[in-house]
Amino acid sequence: MWVVLLALAAPFANAEVTDSAMNGFTTVNEVIIAESRAETWVAAVGQIDRWWSSDHTISGDASRLSIRPAMQGCFCETLGDTAGVVHLIVTMVNPTHLLRMTGGLGPLGLMGVDGNMTWEFEDVEGGTRVTFTYAVGGYSKDGLDKIAPAVDFVIGEALGRLKAYVETGSPEPAPVD
Repeated sequence: MWVVLLALAAPFANAEVTDSAMNGFTTVNEVIIAESRAETWVAAVGQIDRWWSSDHTISGDASRLSIRPAMQGCFCETLGDTAGVVHLIVTMVNPTHLLRMTGGLGPLGLMGVDGNMTWEFEDVEGGTRVTFTYAVGGYSKDGLDKIAPAVDFVIGEALGRLKAYVETGSPEPAPVD
């Protein structure tokens, strides 16, 4: 499924797998959002349920996602009254500047891997530069280098949806002419 998504998708953000090997990879995605750092932070962290794609959830419903931006906070997905998924654990918070989370996002949570995802927010001319960096290491029978492009796509798509949501109120990026 990851390969099909990768083949069909147009790029949403400046994205790059910066290194890749059997035992790990790093992906960096970046956009400029035409809004203040504070407003961008609020949308990114406090409204993830409004911009993250339901296609990249366990439940198929992004409205079940939340992030609690506090030490040992959770990027979580509720699945019912007593059921849920911890996607990532918050390990560092500097409000409006940086959010760092650890864990295996999506299908990586089913593998013998761990990751460090950092969201950085920086004032730039015209708005806020948002950079999502995800470094993943560990074991996968077929090699983590094989899935790095697909993970990069999902993170890039998410960042593109965040940009669209903050700038237009809809997470769907405008069609490219």
